[in-house]
Amino acid sequence: MFADTIAAISTALGEAAISILRVSGPQTRALAERVFRSSQPIADLRPRTAHLVHVVDSGGAILDQGLLLSFRAPASYTGEDVIEFHGHGGLLVTQKVLECLLCAGARAAEPGEFTQRAFLNGKMDLTQAEAVMDLIHAQSTLAMRAAQEQLSGAIGREANTLREELLPVLAHIEAHIDFPEEDISPDTNAALIAKLDAVFARAQSLIATSEQGRILRHGARTVICGTPNVGKSSLLNVLIGFERAIVSPTAGTTRDTIEEIIQVHGIPLRLVDTAGLRDSSDAIESAGIQRTQYEMERADLIIEVVDASLPSSPNARITLPPGLEARRLLILNKADLGVQPTWSEGIPVSCLTNTGVEDLRDAIRSIIMRAGSMLADHPLAINTRHKACFERTATHINQARSALQTGTTPEYVALDLREALQALGEVVGAVDVEQILDVIFSSFCIGK
Repeated sequence: MFADTIAAISTALGEAAISILRVSGPQTRALAERVFRSSQPIADLRPRTAHLVHVVDSGGAILDQGLLLSFRAPASYTGEDVIEFHGHGGLLVTQKVLECLLCAGARAAEPGEFTQRAFLNGKMDLTQAEAVMDLIHAQSTLAMRAAQEQLSGAIGREANTLREELLPVLAHIEAHIDFPEEDISPDTNAALIAKLDAVFARAQSLIATSEQGRILRHGARTVICGTPNVGKSSLLNVLIGFERAIVSPTAGTTRDTIEEIIQVHGIPLRLVDTAGLRDSSDAIESAGIQRTQYEMERADLIIEVVDASLPSSPNARITLPPGLEARRLLILNKADLGVQPTWSEGIPVSCLTNTGVEDLRDAIRSIIMRAGSMLADHPLAINTRHKACFERTATHINQARSALQTGTTPEYVALDLREALQALGEVVGAVDVEQILDVIFSSFCIGK
């Protein structure tokens, strides 16, 4: 399908034990014969077997020694002839080997071009191609499981199942358009509506997983807030396991937000430590307080920290923006000094002795799992692009259902069903989606 042959370094840049260079395309074998030398002709090397080879430049000088693996089309990652060279992981030597490959006739691969070729050559659907980068970027065990589920084709199978359930309905409607003298009986009409209801319900359940997908891919935005000097920065340090934020008995030490990514029971959290909320005449501190308000409005979870060694009072609590109360988790810090009886709720924690931290982790998990509709035993989670496609599917199915109920001209029913099928096809890339391919694959690393 492709006329050119591409090459790239597939391992991260830097000094390491080995580096991997990958080549794919119709000229792969001829290119390998120009660049690599072995005890037997390169063309005779067994596919899928590691062979010791030398890399030679255009003047015949040896640049490196390593292992060469070849994969014959279509039994390769891209569906084309592919070779991989596993050499020494130095920056200079790796770059020199790539230059040899390019001088021998390869073109430098664009970001994600190997996976893009795998998709265009039918080795995977579009959801599986997206899952490749999700797996690489996974920052928690649940995110990794969700990416593996998607890489196995789970979302693609769901979309294809919905297509298969819609096609008979469309076929029935189009048959009626071709033979209008045959009216759709009330029983048949009810059966068609029931099928549309079932597909609509499944599309809605998939749409509901998008929030889970957002949290798994990007982390639950968790803001630590409270009045000054209650131990917000101490709590951040305890949760991430090292001294990330400056801790001082002086109120107002934290002037700007500090962000770190951690994992709590398999769920990625984007922890944000914020400036203490109080009235301040200091311009810098006031700017930090404004940023705290902004972060709270964006948060999936708001961890409010109070000094529980002092009596509860209205001034000890913060006022949340409207609609955010369900996201609040109250932490009674400094429990090692004793919790005042006026605190009737909250989780006692001592950042000094690390007591109560596991209870806090359990509470965080419970709130995020509930807010994100997350199921630990069912990690299937769609992304924003999938959500838009399934939402279009649901909208057109609903319109087709209404048209059937009201006896609207069947041509309008068929039009909505075709639009629903088009949207489902876009999920897996079964229809022309060239306008979104560049967006998807541009986020990939070069060599993948």
